[in-house]
Amino acid sequence: MKDEREYSLLGHNTFGIDAKCSRYVEFATEEEAARFFASNSVRDYLLLGSGSNLLLTGDYKGTVFSPRQRFEVEAEDGDADGVSLRCWAGTVFDDVVEYGVREGFHGLENLSIIPGEVGASAVQNIGAYGAEIKDVIERVEAIELSTGRKIAFAPDDCAYSYRQSKFKSEWRDRFFITYVTYRLSKHFTPLMDYGNIRAALASKGITEPTARELRATVIEIRNAKLPDPKVEGNAGSFFMNPVVGERQFRDLQAQYADMPYYEVTSKDGQRGTERRAFKIPAGWMIDRCGWKGKSLGPAGVHDKQALVLVNRGGASGQDILRLCRTIQKDVRERFGIELKAEVNIR
Repeated sequence: MKDEREYSLLGHNTFGIDAKCSRYVEFATEEEAARFFASNSVRDYLLLGSGSNLLLTGDYKGTVFSPRQRFEVEAEDGDADGVSLRCWAGTVFDDVVEYGVREGFHGLENLSIIPGEVGASAVQNIGAYGAEIKDVIERVEAIELSTGRKIAFAPDDCAYSYRQSKFKSEWRDRFFITYVTYRLSKHFTPLMDYGNIRAALASKGITEPTARELRATVIEIRNAKLPDPKVEGNAGSFFMNPVVGERQFRDLQAQYADMPYYEVTSKDGQRGTERRAFKIPAGWMIDRCGWKGKSLGPAGVHDKQALVLVNRGGASGQDILRLCRTIQKDVRERFGIELKAEVNIR
C-alpha cells in the first residue's frame, strides 16, 4: 500500500491541473483496501483513478484513495456464446477493449480509447457510438468505506441511465470499487449505425468489418475530433446532452430548423409513464453560441468538438470552471436549457 502526504495530483487528472491532496493512499489489492477501511475511520476523501472525468478546482484538503494502476483481467469462460472478464478497477479501460478484440470477446469495440480506468466505467456508465457499458456489466465488486465489508452489485442495483449510476448520486463516495466484470460475446455483431462509423468504413471499401477493423475505425474517428489529453489537457465531453420534452423541442425546432436531435423515451416522474422526449447535442448549442475554438484566458473550447473544454496551457481548475459557467449562462439565455456537467467538479 502506498501512503503519502502532500501528494501531487498532476498525474491523476487528464485536465493537467497542478493540484495536490493532503494525503494519498493507493491500494494494490482488494484485501489491502478491505483491511484499511475496516480499521480506519475516514472522512473528507475522494475516490480517484486516472481522473479522466474530473476537474480539480484547487488543492484537495482531504485524502485521495486510488487503486494501483495495472493490467489484471481474468477470463471466466461461461458458455458457447459468452465469456465474463473480471477486471481490476485500476486497469486502463482501453487495454480491456484491446484484449477483448485480440481474444475474440466482443461488445466493447465502439467504446475504444475512452480514457480512464475500469472502476470509472462502472461509475460513469461510459458510452459512445450507440454502446453503453451498462449493457455488458455483469457485476461490480466494491468495499464499503464505513465498514471494510466486501459487496457485489448486479447491474440493476446500480440504477444505470445516461451517464449516471447510484455511484454518482446516492452512493457517491460510499464504495471503493475493486473489480468490474463484463459479460462479452464470442460472436461479433458490429454496431455501425451511430455517428459516421458506417460511412468511414465504406470509405475504406469495408461493408462487413472485423472487430479489429471496427475498433481501428472508431479510434480514427475519435482521434480526428478529440484532443489527446497528453498534448492538450481535457476530460473528454464536459457536458451531458440535455433531454427536453416535446413542447420545448417543438418551440426550439421552429426557431432552429437545422437543429440536430435524437428522439428518446423519458419517464414521467409523477405518473411513472413513458413520454416522448428529445436529446439535443450540447456541442451544437455551444457552437451556435459562438464558443467553438474560442478561449477565455488559458481555458478554451476545442476547435473540432465544442463539447470538449481544454487546458490551453497553465490553466487552473478555476479557469476551466469560469469557462464552464460562462458557457452554461450563454446556452441558458439563448436556448432556455441548463447544461449539466458530465465531469465531476471538485
